[in-house]
Amino acid sequence: MTRTNKKFAGALALLMLATTASGCSNLNQQQERALSGGALGAAGGAVIGAISGSWLAGAIVGGAAGAAIGAFTTPSQVHVGR
Repeated sequence: MTRTNKKFAGALALLMLATTASGCSNLNQQQERALSGGALGAAGGAVIGAISGSWLAGAIVGGAAGAAIGAFTTPSQVHVGR
């Protein structure tokens, strides 16, 4: 990859990250729990999947499970120090 392509790829990745993060500014509590549960589930699933053979499958299953659990919990079931 040439130097120009690396700079373009970096700028594109930064733009995508900023665009994605700006979409999370006004989520309700249930949506926040689903998003964080999905992210944590995907990370945990990727680690377990990497050990067992397929990190991608683990991340997909873990992310779906984490998002579902996050979406179906209530604020009183989650103790985050508030």
